[in-house]
Amino acid sequence: MNSGPEGLRFAVLGDSLSEGVGDPLPGGGWRGWAGLLAEALGEDVVLLNTARSGALCGDVAGPQLAAALRHRPHLASVLVGGNDTLRGGFAIDRVAAELHTTIGALRATGAEVLTACLPDPGTVLGLPWPLARPLGRRMRALNDTVHALSAHHGTIHLHAAAHPWSTSPGSLSADRLHPSEAGHRVLARDFHVLLAAAGLATGPGPGLGTDGPPPGRAASVWWMATRGTRWVADRCTDLLPDLLRLAWAEYRSQARGTAVLLDAASDEATAAALASLGLAPAPVADYTRRGARTGTKRILLPGADWAAAGSEVSGTTPMTG
Repeated sequence: MNSGPEGLRFAVLGDSLSEGVGDPLPGGGWRGWAGLLAEALGEDVVLLNTARSGALCGDVAGPQLAAALRHRPHLASVLVGGNDTLRGGFAIDRVAAELHTTIGALRATGAEVLTACLPDPGTVLGLPWPLARPLGRRMRALNDTVHALSAHHGTIHLHAAAHPWSTSPGSLSADRLHPSEAGHRVLARDFHVLLAAAGLATGPGPGLGTDGPPPGRAASVWWMATRGTRWVADRCTDLLPDLLRLAWAEYRSQARGTAVLLDAASDEATAAALASLGLAPAPVADYTRRGARTGTKRILLPGADWAAAGSEVSGTTPMTG
């Protein structure tokens, strides 16, 4: 990753997680893990953050990718897909093709690319099993796809979904959907660890000390009263009819003892999506142990808690926009 005399160009693609939602700047806007990582990589980093809240894989493969390629990045990140699993008409073949296009185009320019698998939204949101299992199946399909694409394209991949979910104090922002500043800081530090292990970063990583206290319950109540209702309504309009259909199918399959067939159908659809791209599913090992080997580069998995830096309980943060 040679930056050249003009500095290291870093392009960030994705949804609200990479936009930085949950880590506000004093003058407005968001900083987030990508901004924190850029600061740690040096003063000559030229950051272009194209990530936007609500973005789907198609948005990233379209306008975001075009802008990123114009930036001619030495380093890029592609963290997206969580919103696709929360939309009606989710199709893993479309998602796989869009991610393949995005990552492949960035790697073709010689850029190093950061990727990550995502946590199960049903578990994160604490949904009842008839709702949680279909969403979990979608997220498994997405993560299996990202594993395979990361191995194929040789990305620097963070196995974030391997960490158990934690609700430690200070883990989430006021909206209870995105990481707080503490969560963003740990995510930035985790990526810095991987870059350093690959010989692509030197010096100290992002600090874990926060600039202010975590949002309290009052902030969460205020967000729900002023913005949360609209967020829920927007998602329900799109996802709810499809999710209710999936939940009914889940309930019937459970009652008949055929739920395993739904898992098999999802796995077959994922394998078919990858096969259509000329790829095979990548083996997914137990990435909860340090020193796990990805399909691309050997990494030392950070043992930090994204949800609450410094706590003893490991965790992840929601990644939906």
